Amino acid sequence: MPAGKLTERVAFATEVATPDGRGGKNTNWDEASPIWAEFRYETGREAMQAGGLTGTASFKVRVRVTSLTTAITVQDRMRDARRDVLYNIREVDAITDPAFVWIVVESGVAI
Repeated sequence: MPAGKLTERVAFATEVATPDGRGGKNTNWDEASPIWAEFRYETGREAMQAGGLTGTASFKVRVRVTSLTTAITVQDRMRDARRDVLYNIREVDAITDPAFVWIVVESGVAI
């Protein structure tokens, strides 16, 4: 299947904990190089939180199957490389489509 609509750039990051030398851990995000993706808007909502209005948006993101994309989990995070927006990964479907991985992401929530 041709790439066609894979016009966006996204990068996935995995949380890495390293010892801080005092018995604790430092947490950093190890981000892979950006890859091509397609965004499909799924839903959005607004809620009152801490006295202010907050909004969230959910997207389905399609990326090609690679060793990187098949290793993505809900513990990782995604960054829109063009707009520099971070997304929580809510669901990963690497089974339904043999050529693509479908990822449900959500913005506007704590990372």
